[in-house]
Amino acid sequence: MVKHLPPAIKQLLALRNPHPFASPTVGKLNSVLQRTRSEAQQHGAENGWLVLSTCTLLTANTPATIGDLYRFATRSDPVAAKMREAALKSSIFVGVPRTIISLASMSDAESHRSVTPSNVNEFVHRGSALWKSIYEPHAEKLYNKLGSYHPDFITFIIQAYGVVLAPFAFPPLRRTQGDLSRTLGSVVGAACLRAETRVGPQLTSHVFGLLKARGEPGLSAEDRWLSSDEGTEWVIRSVDRIYDVARGQDESEKAKL
Repeated sequence: MVKHLPPAIKQLLALRNPHPFASPTVGKLNSVLQRTRSEAQQHGAENGWLVLSTCTLLTANTPATIGDLYRFATRSDPVAAKMREAALKSSIFVGVPRTIISLASMSDAESHRSVTPSNVNEFVHRGSALWKSIYEPHAEKLYNKLGSYHPDFITFIIQAYGVVLAPFAFPPLRRTQGDLSRTLGSVVGAACLRAETRVGPQLTSHVFGLLKARGEPGLSAEDRWLSSDEGTEWVIRSVDRIYDVARGQDESEKAKL
């Protein structure tokens, strides 16, 4: 059994920037969080603000800012639950490692995703329904295209959509603490992919998905605004502003360039 890394390998792993990016000062971060939250409050979109902020900071790979966001947003179980759920859904877009780092300081929560032989078809149905909701009228064409890349790829994506990205029940039947609506799930995708950069086709697809969420039944007022043209533009611009501060490129510094 190997108990310790060989010194040469340990030294090698210390190269190539293995650590997350440094976080901005709390004052700078809180300033942009305050501005964007105030804008969200004008439209009753505080859940959207919390989700996009969590996803942006996670994708920026500045994990200390996740704790700063939690403290800024006022510690509470509902806030923590929504942040955990947004972080989990982010793993679909930016991978598991950043999600692990960001979730590390969050407390344990009850699982709503235990897949068993008796409910696996429910998760597949949920994933297929979300896929069609986001990608119609091109859902079948895209399904076949991704399936041609690798026979298991599209199967994995549909299962991941059903188990992770979709609301706990989709189409919605109930509300559970921490659950994110179909609209907020698209905010996750848009925020992560905007902050990820250089993934234009995927970003465009999920921005379309956010806009299409306006056609879902039973929308809240917040979901209706977030999926509007104005709300979607605000999501994208807010991600940019928070990301720039998280990665040390705030507006005052860019103005000097």
